[in-house]
Order: sequence, then structure tokens, then C-alpha cells
Amino acid sequence: MSSSGSKLLTLAMLCFIIFLCPLFSTDLASAAVASPLKVGFYKESCPSAETIVRKSVEKAMSRDATIAAGIIRMYFHDCFIKGCDASVLLDSPTAERTSKANNGSLRGLEVIDEAKAQIEAQCPATVSCADIIAFAARDSAYTAGGIYYAVPAGRRDGLFSSVNDVFPNLPGPDHNVTILAEKFANKGMSVDEMVTLSGAHAIGVAHCPTFSKRLYNFSATHAQDPSLDPDYAELLKMRCPPGATTMVPLSDLAPQNRLDNKYYAGVRKGLGLFTSDQTLMDSSLTSKMVADNEKDGASWGRKFAKAMVHLGSLDVLTGEIGEIRTICSKVAPGQ
Repeated sequence: MSSSGSKLLTLAMLCFIIFLCPLFSTDLASAAVASPLKVGFYKESCPSAETIVRKSVEKAMSRDATIAAGIIRMYFHDCFIKGCDASVLLDSPTAERTSKANNGSLRGLEVIDEAKAQIEAQCPATVSCADIIAFAARDSAYTAGGIYYAVPAGRRDGLFSSVNDVFPNLPGPDHNVTILAEKFANKGMSVDEMVTLSGAHAIGVAHCPTFSKRLYNFSATHAQDPSLDPDYAELLKMRCPPGATTMVPLSDLAPQNRLDNKYYAGVRKGLGLFTSDQTLMDSSLTSKMVADNEKDGASWGRKFAKAMVHLGSLDVLTGEIGEIRTICSKVAPGQ
């Protein structure tokens, strides 16, 4: 690894010390340190809100278990841009959802819309779409992997969404470990959280174009990415011939649609589908984290829960800032 990459990782580790260490000494209910969010935010104003979301997620997963990965990804794509403000749901020609990272690949929108409609019928203009996404991501992690955590709520919905905000901020499938660490550090998250949240790639699917460069004409000296296991590369070539736009599983090691730590065994063996997966083996710091997560699935699950809560507490809109949308894809009239 380059010296500049090591410096960035060291910088990111300082973020780990500054931002994450206090979380390890608290329970999940108070994990959003210095955040105005709180667990049970809707206990009085809309006590059925979290139950409605949970039932919507369970119903959707009974039809299609892969939807859990889509909802967790939606949460990540929403929160990582400008904080969890449901800006990823706004529908306009220049919104975030039109980005190459989202257009045609956002899954679970109907789950959020169904839950929102039911909540609006019981508690009009009370529960934000941003909180519904956060609840749904938690319920997806629990249903798919038995990972449960309390979700501090009280987020407000954003009024703006711009496609131009996506790529400067969002970590991408082709990013190396140095860029990933920088993106997470810029967000206020640690390298350990970066490696931990990567474990969500145990479930879900990816379109061939998002990783096919690793298979064909990788560089002037390598026809395919040398960090990719050769047998796995041949399997991927069968699934993704040149020009294919089909989808393949993100992980071939994890049991189907089961969110667990087997993802890390795959990365260690050269079976990471994306560059952003396999690059976790490119530094001694992150490769040790991969090994630790592979050895102790229970510990990884606890860290995953804390990282999800931490991500959901950053840069949020609360109080009178933003709005409570009645339809998640549209800014409320008059705003």
C-alpha cells in the first residue's frame, strides 16, 4: 500500500477514536451521541409507526427475500449523501435517484410507500419518510440476519435532492481502500465501520456492468483483475459475457439472502465481487479487520448494528428544519 494511502487510513483511524469510541461504552438506545434523535420518538404521536413498517418489510420479504438488501442499500444511499433525509426518494429529473448509482437499481421503494400510506391513514403528517427508511433498514437486517437494534428517530425530510451530490460523496464499487477510507472519514465514520458495513454485501445482487471491468481488459498487463480468484472469475464470465446487463449474487459464500459474516471469508479468498470488496485485503489494517469479522460473527453483528445507528445519526434534519412529507416522492405543497 502507498504511503499516502497509509496516511489516509491513519487519518480515518483518528476519526474512529474521535467518533466511535464513545459508542462502545453505551447501549444502542443512546448510541446516537450528540444527536437530537431518540428511541421511541413516536411513542405518543404515532405508537403504531414502527409496527407498520416492520409488517410491511416482513410482507415484502415473504414475496421476495432479496428486498432486504435493497432496503439496506437505500438507507445507505440516503444517509451517506446529506444525512438521512429521504432525499433519495424525491422524484424529479435532477434528483439523486436519477444518478447512475440509483437509476434502475433502487429497490424497496414500494415497501416504503406502502408503510407511509398506512401510517398517514393513522397519523397524518407525523412520521417522516427518513425515519421510515431507517426503521425498514433495521427490520431488514433483523429479518435477514437476526441483527436487531433500537432506532433513534425524529428525523425530518429534506426539501432538495440533486444528482450532483451523489458521486462526490457516495463510496463506489470501483473504489480502492484509500478512497473508501477517505469517503468514510469525510462522513465522520471510521475505517472499522467501513469494513463492518461492507458486510452487507453478504446479500443482494449486482448488475454485470458494475464489476465487468475486473473480468475483461482490466489493464495493459492483466486481462482480468489479478486479485480475483481465477475460478471465481471464470464463473463470473459465464454469468456475465461481454455486454451482459444481467444480475449476479453479491456473495456466493453466504447462504441465500442470509445477512451474516461469511462475506469476509469470501473477501479473504479472493471472492469479493466489487473492487471495493476485494480492496479490503490491500492494507494490513483492513485485512486484519476482515479476519476478525470472519472469526466472530456475533461481534460483527453487534458492530454492524452500532455502525447503522451511527450512520443514521449524522447530519440529520430535526426540529423545524425540513418537513414531514405526506408522499415520500414529493416535497409537500407550499415548501
